[in-house]
Amino acid sequence: MLLKGGEIARYLARPDPTRPALLIFGQDPMRVSLKRAEAVAALTGPGAEEEMRLTRIAGAGVKKDPAQVIDAVKEVGFFPGPRVVLIEDTPDSASDAIAAALDDWQPGDAVMVVTAGSLGKGSTLRKLIEGRKETVAAPIYDDPPGEEEVARWLKEAGVAEIPNDAMRDLMALARALDPGDLRQTIEKIGLYKHGDPTALTPEEIALMAPATIEADVDELIHTVAEGRAQDFAPLMRRVEGQGVAPVTLCIAALRHFRALHAAASDPKGPIAGLMRQRPPVFGPRRDRMAKQAQAWGTRVLEDAVHDLIETDLTLRSSSRAPQMALLERVLIRLAMMPRGQARRAGR
Repeated sequence: MLLKGGEIARYLARPDPTRPALLIFGQDPMRVSLKRAEAVAALTGPGAEEEMRLTRIAGAGVKKDPAQVIDAVKEVGFFPGPRVVLIEDTPDSASDAIAAALDDWQPGDAVMVVTAGSLGKGSTLRKLIEGRKETVAAPIYDDPPGEEEVARWLKEAGVAEIPNDAMRDLMALARALDPGDLRQTIEKIGLYKHGDPTALTPEEIALMAPATIEADVDELIHTVAEGRAQDFAPLMRRVEGQGVAPVTLCIAALRHFRALHAAASDPKGPIAGLMRQRPPVFGPRRDRMAKQAQAWGTRVLEDAVHDLIETDLTLRSSSRAPQMALLERVLIRLAMMPRGQARRAGR
């Protein structure tokens, strides 16, 4: 049986212990690992490692010793409780051994949780699990976690009150972070809110969100786009101190202002224009950029894009001018450029 859509996350949170095998596969090892850990914890309950109710088998060695799978599934544990046999990084060559274990499986035997990388439709392992009614295949895609899944993680972390604005910011964060980083952030939020019955706020989420070089670069560009010239210098010094290359910063600024220009030019309005971007702009960042696009206007954004393109070409040329100083100069001019009227920066 193949799971699809939202039923993947729901099933992995509460897998059926009466089914003999669960296959979790996907291109991203981190996502597969997180889902595997979640499913195993739900099947075995607490203390499985200490009570030896969890048996790990390397999938690469199954073909050489296929009997180890049946032996592990049939093994009677010293401690009572549900048991799981975890077969990790499983290749197609292990399919015969897993099929034999499935044919011999009886209620009370250990549940097999099999993990693998990206499997095509022609994979014998995938065909084996999908082709049986009693076994479950869960493909893990690179999509960010959904709202239902994030809400469940927050509940597990002890955070119950989640207003709409806080969930909106968390979903924007989910699209920006790897799943592992997102889980760590939610655990940090849970620790921060421990004993605090008040609702989670966007300010608390921003406080707990991981600080990254990319975040500092984004904030610098937002500062320029919002005309906050007084805040420019400290942010510029911080980004410069992190070793961001001038060309990299210029490309980021050019990408941002091109997105603003497309948003300002959209006949259905800036928000619609930002949603047409690839990838689309979501959450508070979308609202922020929509306000920027409205403040600048299409013609003056054309001037800003023109100046950034000229700067990018100069940075990539044989010019001996100090590159960071050259870029800093054009960004300051953009931050101080009058909005709503066409005018070349610094001209």
